[in-house]
Amino acid sequence: MRSAASPDAPSSSGSPSSRPSPRVLLRLLGLLSPYRLRLALAGVALLLASGSVLLLGQGLRLVVDQGFMDADRAALGKALVLMLSVVTVLALASALRYYLVTWIGERLAADLRRHVFNHLLTLEPGFFESTLTPGQAAGEITSRLTADTSVLQSLFGSSVSLALRNLLMLIGAVALMLVTQPWLSALVLLGIPATVLPILWFGRRVRRLSRSSQDRVAELGRYADEALGGIRTVQAFTHENIDRRDYANRVEDAFAHAVERTRQRAWLTGIAMLAVFAAVGIMLWQGGLAVLSGDMSAGELSAFVFYAVLAAGAVATLAEVAGDVQRAAGAAERLLELIDTRPDIARPQVPTTLPVPLRGEIHMDSVTFTYPGRETPALEAFNLHIRPGERVALVGPSGSGKSTLLSLLLRFFDPDSGTLRFDGIDLRELDPGELRSAIGLVAQEPTLFTGSVADNLRYGDPNATLEVLREAAHDANALSFIDALPQGFDTQLGPGGVQLSGGQRQRLAIARALLKNPRVLLLDEATSALDAESERLVQQALDQMMVGRTSLVIAHRLATVVAADRLLVIDAGRLVAAGSHTELLESSPLYRHLADLQFGAHQRTAPAL
Repeated sequence: MRSAASPDAPSSSGSPSSRPSPRVLLRLLGLLSPYRLRLALAGVALLLASGSVLLLGQGLRLVVDQGFMDADRAALGKALVLMLSVVTVLALASALRYYLVTWIGERLAADLRRHVFNHLLTLEPGFFESTLTPGQAAGEITSRLTADTSVLQSLFGSSVSLALRNLLMLIGAVALMLVTQPWLSALVLLGIPATVLPILWFGRRVRRLSRSSQDRVAELGRYADEALGGIRTVQAFTHENIDRRDYANRVEDAFAHAVERTRQRAWLTGIAMLAVFAAVGIMLWQGGLAVLSGDMSAGELSAFVFYAVLAAGAVATLAEVAGDVQRAAGAAERLLELIDTRPDIARPQVPTTLPVPLRGEIHMDSVTFTYPGRETPALEAFNLHIRPGERVALVGPSGSGKSTLLSLLLRFFDPDSGTLRFDGIDLRELDPGELRSAIGLVAQEPTLFTGSVADNLRYGDPNATLEVLREAAHDANALSFIDALPQGFDTQLGPGGVQLSGGQRQRLAIARALLKNPRVLLLDEATSALDAESERLVQQALDQMMVGRTSLVIAHRLATVVAADRLLVIDAGRLVAAGSHTELLESSPLYRHLADLQFGAHQRTAPAL
């Protein structure tokens, strides 16, 4: 059902064919284009720092040959002053390089987080609810936004700079060694192939283990987020010990994969250093013999040793950075996997504009819809016409398709066949944002966000003044309890509004929807989880809210909807009956059965709330 922009979009199966390649990092370079000037300055500072280090070798040669060996104090002083000047340039260039490169790394991570988050907001709820592969829950996506971007920040803000600096020093050191003593340089250069081979072999293992390790760390975040988010249920079922055990197992699994990755990186670094420094040891032995025989001076040997150690250190650093690159490639793959996901519900290239004023008329013509991964349609050959301003109630057994109908109206999904029209316009021709701006939703369990009461209400109207907020709260029967809070509208509600009761959260959701001033109102069992008093207050607010608006109300409690203009009975995804409460008692066996269960066969008249 879902496609990615890239035909070779990676999977998380861990098979060899899906191993991330370092080439995936090249796709991130476009994010650096706005900062070309800083990159250029960092490049200049990098060249100056690398060149200064290489010049120190020549200064060391002058100190030894003209200062120590010739016992010339003046020459020694000049050589040391020259080295001090070079070190000063090195220090300034290194400081500038560190600042610029670190800034670029932090900027890249910030831009990448924003880019990924903005893209995630364009994906429909179905992506998060049904199309994520096992382990890819919201906590796992959060891990990608935080941990994986931090890995990339470390690479671009440190490792890449180290790699470039050491590569330049390696090239310069090898060139100067060849100029100083060609035959002796061969001994050092023999260590390079012996280093490259283990880098390539171990690098592949590090790359694969890095992806696996990151997946397991993400699973830790997902499990903890789920357990802590449902802490009331965990404690009510005394499930703490089982959760401790399961989380500990996951922690140990993540630790084992991290240790295995670290072991491979340790082998990668250790073997590289051993091979290079073994060549340096042989070089010192041969160079010492050359000095004793008079074929080279002590200063030349000192400079040669300096460059050889510099080259060995550069190769060792490159080996470490190779491991960082492999790890970052896994992180980049996981982030690009999200970016490459294309939304199924997209804005048309030339959207049709909704008419002004909106009427709120809804047509459904032979609509059939099946959830991804399921075979039985949630709605099948569904036909419906709702007149502007009509109050319609949807009743039927659980799983009959009532909530699916609301999801289609909000265009969280598109029907497999048939047409759904809003004010005569096919929903596929509308901008989803414009469509949803005309619809207000009050769910059974409304979502409140971390922040104050006012912050949550302004989801409906970001520019609402305090007076407007108070008016909406009054209309939703919420003003009295808001004023009783410690800081009133400025009271912090905590995550999910945990400090409020169910009825209070529901009334805030109604006030939020009122501030949106929608033409169409969708109520998804808005009172089913409330006590009698809260239900009465919420129902009063809802009744006032529905005046003059096209309203679709889902309710299992028939007493809350018997006064609707029309009741629609839905069963197994089909509209099986429609009419008033009295008409349906006579014509619909299913509705009569539901009424008997709630009101009793002897009294099918709904009691007043």
